[in-house]
Amino acid sequence: MLKPLATALLLAAPLCSVAQQILPLYPGPVPNATSYQMKEISVVKDGRVQYYQKVSRPTLTVFLPPKEKNARTGVVIFPGGGYVSESYEGEGVKIAETFVRQGIAAFVVKYRLPSDSIMVDKSIGPLQDAQQAIRTVRENAGKWGLDRIGIMGFSAGGHLASTLATHYRESLIGDVAGISLRPDFQILIYPVISMSETLSHKGSRTALLGQKPAPELIERFSNEWHVNHDTPPAYITHTGDDRVVDVDNTLAFYEALRHHHVPAEVHLYPKGDHGFVLKLPTDEWMQPIFLWMRTNKWL
Repeated sequence: MLKPLATALLLAAPLCSVAQQILPLYPGPVPNATSYQMKEISVVKDGRVQYYQKVSRPTLTVFLPPKEKNARTGVVIFPGGGYVSESYEGEGVKIAETFVRQGIAAFVVKYRLPSDSIMVDKSIGPLQDAQQAIRTVRENAGKWGLDRIGIMGFSAGGHLASTLATHYRESLIGDVAGISLRPDFQILIYPVISMSETLSHKGSRTALLGQKPAPELIERFSNEWHVNHDTPPAYITHTGDDRVVDVDNTLAFYEALRHHHVPAEVHLYPKGDHGFVLKLPTDEWMQPIFLWMRTNKWL
């Protein structure tokens, strides 16, 4: 069992109002790590971390609903930021707090950002952390009262979530002792899906794969090419006028899901550009997600 890096009483944590624990993601050495200790950068406003950069020590922040409201469902959240930063507050903590109000446990991952300085192979570092995150939640499911565990990702965090959803059979964190790395469902918000030349968000691709990635790396991390009949059901939302991550990423992933008969619900909005949910109250724009979860009996 992991020991908490920090424990706080409900409503008393300085980082976020309902977080119960901040856990180191790995109980021992971080895999695929060099000896270099990069200094982490955080941007704080009103006592809450808004963004992280240069992450080399991954953590899992735990948000649990009161026992009497527990829906026995958890969601592991991956904030976005082009694989160069993490929008920890807007695409992490606020989302987790909204899930908790619905009786859903939430777990915000501060994952390692790809760097040749701190990783032997930077292309797999974030995915290792994503796999370890769902492993940790599954290992603690009994203690936290969970029957179903899904994932959620924003922008590049959406790429990380969809990579986990399509590459869960290949453990990059060693022996998982029979624990499934497959999420029960995936929620993708204006996601980067592809690393192909025509679809990819170039900044995310360069950060993860380098300036001139080999064709096999592009293929490996273009998730629309790795959907199969066992890929978890998906909820995806995007805007048609997204000038950062082309909506064709969502359309390509949906097409692959549909052709493999994977249940998927897509909400497309004509306007709003990238990060449109950050301009809206979370309780408002997340209502269709809660309805989708209830329809599928995850709530």
